[in-house]
Amino acid sequence: MKRNLFLLAGLIALFLLPIGQGNYFILILCSWLMFTIAAMGLNLTLGYAGQISLAQASFIGIGAYVTAIMTLAGIHWILAALASVIVCFVIGILIGFPALRVKGHFLAFVTLAFNQLVVLVARNEDWLTGGSYGKFNMPRPDFGFYHIRTNLDMYYMIVVIFVIFAVLMYGLIRSPWGRAFKALRENPIRAESLGVDTRRITLLAFAVGSASAGLAGAIMSPLVQFIEPNSFALLHSLKILLMVIVGGAGYFFGPMLGAAVVILLPEFLRFTEGYYLIIYSAMVIILMVFSPAGLMGIGEKILTKIRPNQQVRKDMEKGAQL
Repeated sequence: MKRNLFLLAGLIALFLLPIGQGNYFILILCSWLMFTIAAMGLNLTLGYAGQISLAQASFIGIGAYVTAIMTLAGIHWILAALASVIVCFVIGILIGFPALRVKGHFLAFVTLAFNQLVVLVARNEDWLTGGSYGKFNMPRPDFGFYHIRTNLDMYYMIVVIFVIFAVLMYGLIRSPWGRAFKALRENPIRAESLGVDTRRITLLAFAVGSASAGLAGAIMSPLVQFIEPNSFALLHSLKILLMVIVGGAGYFFGPMLGAAVVILLPEFLRFTEGYYLIIYSAMVIILMVFSPAGLMGIGEKILTKIRPNQQVRKDMEKGAQL
């Protein structure tokens, strides 16, 4: 009952947040939800399945470009978004194959190289992506009964997509596949000895994580209505990784908190003028030093103090193992 009330309060807060706010703050809220979707996908790959990926921004780029190309050609956004998710799902499976042979930092280098490859293709294939000039003036969705015109309209559309996505992701994590992801993270050899098809689960982790980023890219295209290659560079993949680590890798609500810290906190610190990035960086460093399990780890420790009978998760005691 307490959990349901908490979720209901959070849902109500999502709908009330933009009321009375300006266009800029609403756009920031849209970015927060969009990056949360991408971070939840990476959390599945890294936090639950234990597979390192530094290519999440490239999949956002693929989803954004597929959506932009299709919607500019007159295809409805729903079909374009579905195509973006499918394309990223398939490419995610292909990227998952190196994970069957290399692990740890070597896998990180493979995904890093893929991220750079996508940026180079987007920059040089002018006939398809527009090159350095990018794509612009993508139409916003028109659902007949509801035409997306303003940033506020766009925000409520993203909220609906986010809620549906979160429910589906929660169901996946609580399913036997979700337990298989955790088994793969903890001990692949033991998981295989218990009958888990580690090959299939590894590929599925990459595919679902990549498809989540593709959905975020499909949202990004009509949201900002301008995309160019540098928007999906390695720096943005590292930013999404930071969201997962700061929030708490392996925790369902971790990416939501992490995305809020990375996207929203710098905006609230702008009153410090030139010092806000220093303060923001210092806060993140202190958090990682004293709580490798992120914000969710801190919350769990506080709950154990309040309710001594509750046990701390030993598997996430040291945070994500990078």
